[in-house]
Parts: sequence; structure tokens; C-alpha cells
Amino acid sequence: MVDIHPTAIVSKKAKLGTNVKVGPFSIIEDEVEIGDNTVIHAGVKIKNYTKIGSNCQIFEGTVIGNVPQHLGFKGEVSYVEIGNNTVLREYCTIHRGTSFDDGVTRIGDNCYLMAYVHVAHDCKVGHDTILANCVTLAGHVRVGNYVFIGGLTPIHQFCRIGDYAMIGGASAVDKDIPPYTRASKNHVMLYGLNIVGLKRRGFTNDQIKLLKEAYRILFRTSSTLTEGIKEVEEKLPKTPEIENLLNFVKTTKRGIAPEASKRKQIITEEE
Repeated sequence: MVDIHPTAIVSKKAKLGTNVKVGPFSIIEDEVEIGDNTVIHAGVKIKNYTKIGSNCQIFEGTVIGNVPQHLGFKGEVSYVEIGNNTVLREYCTIHRGTSFDDGVTRIGDNCYLMAYVHVAHDCKVGHDTILANCVTLAGHVRVGNYVFIGGLTPIHQFCRIGDYAMIGGASAVDKDIPPYTRASKNHVMLYGLNIVGLKRRGFTNDQIKLLKEAYRILFRTSSTLTEGIKEVEEKLPKTPEIENLLNFVKTTKRGIAPEASKRKQIITEEE
């Protein structure tokens, strides 16, 4: 029920589901669990304390479960968890968590990580999310559901990317990116809603109209974020989307990325 290439090294302690395939020269260590119908291609290394779901594809050169790049890590037991139906393309690297967080690096269901993506310790990536080539997540980053991040984009540690957000390629993300928004540039700025993504995910015109108004108030017209939050709460209905957006903004610790039009205005005033 398991197809293991003769050149692969698979620990007898590892737990492999039915119809799992392990390609040439791959290595699977003791404390590893792999779900049904998952394919491990050639030259993959899956280290201790890794759990991978069903129907996944792990491509050549990927390393999962290596120890964190954290100077405070002392060898404690920590984990990597990967959901079902997730694809990791060539040379992805995913590190275990640390005791400085909850000890788990987690990637959700139905995700697609393109070649050379790096996910550092304690990151959490939601479901149905795409990270394009060479996206790098520093430690403790939180990425929501239905997110798209363009290639060559680094995300600073502790940053959050909200649900349904889209980040353009080669952006440098050092602030939180609210849900439903579109962001890009170096350093990253907000450029309105991710309207194409929202429509593809079935958002109605009424939902998008409300989110547009909330965006305008929060990030374009209000003098401060606090004032914007108050105005949205007073003027707009408490739909799930509005509540999600407000909760995200209220809980920011790194700050929200600046809105492009405001940023240009500040630069002009400084000049």
C-alpha cells in the first residue's frame, strides 16, 4: 500500500498512510506522519516532528521540519503541521516552531507554495493560500485564508496578512496588510480592495460596496485610525466582513501599511 523507492531512506517509526509514494533519495525521519495519497518526490527531506496531511505533493529538494533559525532555540521539541491537498514545489523550506510561541509552524489545507518559498518558525498560513516563487516569511508571521502573495516578497517577522488580501511581487512587507485589500511596492502600501479576488470568491456587489466604503473611511479620509474605526462603527452595518476588517485593524501591533494616496501626500508635504 506504500510505494518507497529503493534509494529512499524511511524510518520504520515513521507513520505513512495508504498509497503514499516516496521518490528516489528522499529521507523521512522517525517522528513523521504522512497522510493518504501524498507523494514525496525525489530528494526531499522530512525531519522529525513533522505531520503532513492527505493528497499533498512535496516536490524535489524540499526540506520540512528543520530546526528554527532562532538564536534562542535550545533544541526543544516543536512541530511542523501541513494540511490536506497542499502543494510544496521545488526547494521549499519550512522550519519547526519554538517555545517563544506555541511551538508549531502550520500551513493549512489547499495551499500552493511555489519554488524556493521559505516559511520560518512559528508562522501560521491559512487555507487556500498561494505563495509565489521566493516568498519568504520571517518568524511568527500570520497569513490568512485565500491570500495571494507575489514572488520575491519578504514578510517581516510578526506581520499579519488578512484574509483575501493580495500582495504584489517584489514588495517589502513590514506592516500589517488588512483583509480584503491589495498592497504592493517597496516598502509596501495599500492600493484599495482586492476586487478581482473578492469577485472570484463569490463576494456580492453589496458586500464589495460596503468594504469599499469602510476602506475609504479607515485608510483615506480619516485623520487617524482610531477616528476611522469609530466612524465605521457608527455609519456602517455590522456585517461579518466589516467586523473582520475592524477586528484586524484594532488588534494591529506592527501598524497598518500606509495608504498609497496618503503616503504620496506626506512625501509632497515634506519636499
